[in-house]
Amino acid sequence: MVKIERSFPPPVSLKEQSEKKDGSYTGFDVIQRLRADFHNKCYICELKGLQDPQVEHLLPHKNGKDKQRKFDWENLFWVCGHCNGVKNQKKYEKGILDCCKEDPEKAMIFRLQENVVSVCAVSSKDARAQLAAQLVEEVFQVQNTGMRVYKSEMRLRELQKEMNVLYTKLKAYKEKPESKLIQRTLKALLKKETAFAGFKRCYVREHFAEFLELWEYVTSGADNQ
Repeated sequence: MVKIERSFPPPVSLKEQSEKKDGSYTGFDVIQRLRADFHNKCYICELKGLQDPQVEHLLPHKNGKDKQRKFDWENLFWVCGHCNGVKNQKKYEKGILDCCKEDPEKAMIFRLQENVVSVCAVSSKDARAQLAAQLVEEVFQVQNTGMRVYKSEMRLRELQKEMNVLYTKLKAYKEKPESKLIQRTLKALLKKETAFAGFKRCYVREHFAEFLELWEYVTSGADNQ
């Protein structure tokens, strides 16, 4: 999970649809904007190039009863079907960290250790970050149905692949730190727009003593565009 820059003003269709009895919050303009703003990756698991994208409400709208939440542009998020399904539990209704308003990289630590996803909040007093960390862990490990096990394992495999690419490039960098090609490759791998960026960027920050020259690629607020 990384910081997302939401575009403004809100899509025009949201206001128009909110005035209808059974209006839709998934108009073409909404879909196009969310897809672009979120770099076509799930904001929870960070799987990229979604085949089953959905528009999710950070805070539930109670089946349309809360119309303000239903059509609130700042309450709409780009998510995969798997993560949306896992998040649809009462324990998450209180609200997880809003990655469009807060920086997850400052609030949480993302790790892949011995093929197990571990996410924790930096502060024990940050309830929203704690909930978000629990959710991210759960979408990689949920075991309650056969399909969810499959989807969790698929995401874990994709995360492992992406991290292995990073480890390989970091090893090459340590062997040849002057290589501009390797530096450019690492800069591209560590951009927020990439798949599982939260995990990759956190790994480099936690090993900063080995990769001091790469610090600018993974600090919050750095211009990685």
